[in-house]
Amino acid sequence: MKILGIDYGDARTGLSVSDPTGLLAGSPSVIHEWNHDKLVAALCRFITDNKIEEIVLGYPKNMNGTIGTQAQKCEALAATLQEQTGIPVVLWDERRTTVAAHQILHNSGKKAKKHRQTIDAVAATLILQGYLDFRRGQQ
Repeated sequence: MKILGIDYGDARTGLSVSDPTGLLAGSPSVIHEWNHDKLVAALCRFITDNKIEEIVLGYPKNMNGTIGTQAQKCEALAATLQEQTGIPVVLWDERRTTVAAHQILHNSGKKAKKHRQTIDAVAATLILQGYLDFRRGQQ
């Protein structure tokens, strides 16, 4: 079962796809799109092309657990994707994933100026791997 992890952003949306066994997150990529309708269309194409069976969407709660504007946008995107694809969408708490992604890039020797190009894909991979690890622990 291939699962798609998404780190949704207003300008860039990070993607990561699990291996067919659902154990490892990989294949990171980024969609550069500001227009919401075009982003949804690109995501739906990606989902179809990659035979995705489940979607995990990062859910950016505030540090105190409250729901802000970006989390509300994620809720709306989740509903749209589920409606248009018929595939279940899980909202996954993504607090601190961007911080962790920056740390990973920094530790790998990437200069901070270059982080912007890949940070969303790394964050999507962390979101997806966290979800996959959770699922494995539930079985």
